[in-house]
Amino acid sequence: MTVRALRSTAQRIQALQAEAKELEGEMLLLVREVAPELLDLLGVGSITATQILVSWSHPGRFRSEAAFASFAGVSPIPASSGLINRHRLNRSGDRQLNRALHTISLIRMRLDPTTKAYVARRVAEGKTSRDAQRCLKRTICRQLFKILEHSDRETGTNSENLVHAA
Repeated sequence: MTVRALRSTAQRIQALQAEAKELEGEMLLLVREVAPELLDLLGVGSITATQILVSWSHPGRFRSEAAFASFAGVSPIPASSGLINRHRLNRSGDRQLNRALHTISLIRMRLDPTTKAYVARRVAEGKTSRDAQRCLKRTICRQLFKILEHSDRETGTNSENLVHAA
């Protein structure tokens, strides 16, 4: 019975992996149709790009890059006291979008020499590694906002196609 249970579990795992691969392929096609510029960025794959587009929803939803950063939960929150002037991590906002930004930041911190230099510079300024990552996520959010605003205005594509198709 143990062998049978293990075999059944393995078959379910294989079926779910095949389904996940198929769904990821469909997401990739939708992202290429709506915003192919996202896939050109380091650290942005089909799943993170899909999450970014779903959270973005449509052009004009966010009045500014700061509003988008606040929605993503990467805007700085002042946590100053007396002579200490610092910011803390924002724990609110769209947690799935924040997770996508976190994934992008981890990949860039590991692979991109420019990002490594950016984080090293922030740490040299006296920030902790978590603060440096918070700053990096805000920078990534700014970059994504510019791409999404520019692509929607230039090509006239509509991100709602992705939301309705998903």
